[in-house]
Amino acid sequence: MRHRTVIWMIGLTLLTGCVGNTSLPTLLPTDDLAADEIMRRAHDAAGGEQWRRPHSLSMTGYAVFYRDGKAVRHEQHSMWRVYARDKQEAHVADGKVRIESMRDGNAIIDLSFDGTTTYTTAGPQPQSAADQQWSSSFGFGVIRHALDAGYTLARLPDDLIDGRPAYVINVLDPTGGATRFGIAHDDLSILRVGFDTPRGWHERIYSEFFSNPGSSWRQPGRVRLYYDGIKANEVIWTRYALDRDLPDCLFVLPEAADCQREP
Repeated sequence: MRHRTVIWMIGLTLLTGCVGNTSLPTLLPTDDLAADEIMRRAHDAAGGEQWRRPHSLSMTGYAVFYRDGKAVRHEQHSMWRVYARDKQEAHVADGKVRIESMRDGNAIIDLSFDGTTTYTTAGPQPQSAADQQWSSSFGFGVIRHALDAGYTLARLPDDLIDGRPAYVINVLDPTGGATRFGIAHDDLSILRVGFDTPRGWHERIYSEFFSNPGSSWRQPGRVRLYYDGIKANEVIWTRYALDRDLPDCLFVLPEAADCQREP
């Protein structure tokens, strides 16, 4: 008899464990905000006009890259960016950019664009290969232009991003290129960007935001990058600087020995 009781209690426990949490709220829209109003509020929360139209941005931190099941830390990961004032295509290189990632004192990644030509440490690269390279990377910056003439915004179903309820906005640039952004309900932080690339569907998840003293610019401290749902790398930004005059030589590789990176 006792044996049957134990079996009955185990069965009841298993059955109870199969019952879902009926108290979880659904992600029905909690408001009727239009996509452009959400975007406008997100711009203000990110840093206002300085964030929307910066001159330059320098970022430094470290990164972890995942290859063949192994995680490899790059002890210094840096990016320098000079922004174009206008943007017509979301996934085409514009302005100037350089990405440098160091491991054991060696540049494992060193890639730049000077506004016309793409470079590696081997020198200028063919345009077709360069265009494909940048189309897998450029995408976030289009949100700064999402309220410009020629852009179309649409609100998609809300979602959870790292457990945070978020608006999802689809941004179409004037050429029809699509980019999707996830924006937090509570503080309007930009939590996610996603777009199609030659490497597959690309997403970046942003978190751990911070600001320099006296600045309204909200800088993500952690960026996780995925292709087709698989994490490719993770960047931890520890410092940033805004609107410095970055020298042209910084964006031409191999870098000249007398190039002064920071004024």
